[in-house]
Amino acid sequence: MKILLDECVDRRLAKEFVGYDINTVPQMGWAGIKDRELLVLAEADFDIFVTADRNLSFQHNLSQFDLSLIVLQAQSNRLADLKPLVPKVLEMLDIAPRGQATLVGI
Repeated sequence: MKILLDECVDRRLAKEFVGYDINTVPQMGWAGIKDRELLVLAEADFDIFVTADRNLSFQHNLSQFDLSLIVLQAQSNRLADLKPLVPKVLEMLDIAPRGQATLVGI
């Protein structure tokens, strides 16, 4: 399972996904790419896209993409606020439906 962290998610969160193949948008050289194009690129190489961008699921027809989107709902996108969500994200990795947004919050 390949996971992509959006650039709005603190890159240090990747360390919490031990045993998973995880990259960040900047590591892929995709920083600054618009959402739709980013989703197209992500679906070609990844299974899961993790973001804190709550608007992404409303602005695009996710059913067009063969990709599971996990949207982190925290007080902010600071590492301290995102880390508590990791156990729930790990639970969702195998069951998050493709072409839909799965919201993960406290």
